Amino acid sequence: MNSPVLIACAHGTRNAEGQAAIRQVMAEIEALRPGLRVVEAYVDVQEPELGGVVEGLPEGTAAVVVPLLLSTGFHIKVDVPKAIKTRPEVVAARPLGPDPRLAELLATHLRAAGLQEHDGVLLAAAGSSLPDGSVDSEEQARLLAELLPNKVRVAYGASAQPTVPDGVASLRAELAAELASEPSGPAGRVFIASYLLATGYFHDQLAKAGADVVAAPLLPSKVLAEIALERYDAVLERLS
Repeated sequence: MNSPVLIACAHGTRNAEGQAAIRQVMAEIEALRPGLRVVEAYVDVQEPELGGVVEGLPEGTAAVVVPLLLSTGFHIKVDVPKAIKTRPEVVAARPLGPDPRLAELLATHLRAAGLQEHDGVLLAAAGSSLPDGSVDSEEQARLLAELLPNKVRVAYGASAQPTVPDGVASLRAELAAELASEPSGPAGRVFIASYLLATGYFHDQLAKAGADVVAAPLLPSKVLAEIALERYDAVLERLS
C-alpha cells in the first residue's frame, strides 16, 4: 500500500536564504524516507498555497499535512483546518515544537555564540494572536532551561507580549539587580535564542532588540526533518 503524501507546510518568507533552508528540510525528509512523496506548501507569503495544494490532489489521495512550524498558533488552528476541511482523507500532524531536540539545538547555538553561566537567555519566538498561542513557546523555554544553568525567559516578535525589545530590557534589569546584590560576581550579558527556523524578517529584527548576542536560528539541521517524519508517523499510527 502506498504511503500517504506528506505535505510539508511552512510559513513562507521572502528571504532567499530562508526559502533555501526550508527546501533543504524537505529534501532531507525525502532522503530519510526514500519513496515517500513530499509536496511543498505554504500558509503565507510563498506559493504554492496550502489550500491550492490540497485541492490539486486527486480525489481520494491520502495525505498528511506536516506543519514546518514551531508552535500551535493561528496557522495551525485556523489556516490548516480550513485548507483540509473538505477532504477527509487529508489530515494534519502537530507542529515541530515544542520538542527536547529543539532545546538541544538551541543550547548548542547559544554555546557556540559564547554563552556563559552568568548570562541571561531570552527565547525569541514569532508569537501568536491566539490567547493560548504562547503555551508552546513557554514549554520550549522550559525544556531549554532544563539544559542550561542560565535564567531563561520568553519574548515574541509579534502578536504577543512581551515583545523582544521589552524582554531584553526586563532580563537586563534582572541581571543588573543580581549583580547589585552580589557585586563581586561577573556582569551577565543578554543572549537571544532565536526560536525561528531560518533567517528572514523576524530573525533580522532580533539584531535591533538591544541584546548583546543573537544566536543562530534552528536551521540548517537534519533534526527538523527527523521531527517532521515523526509527526507524520504519529498520525499514521493514530489512524491505523
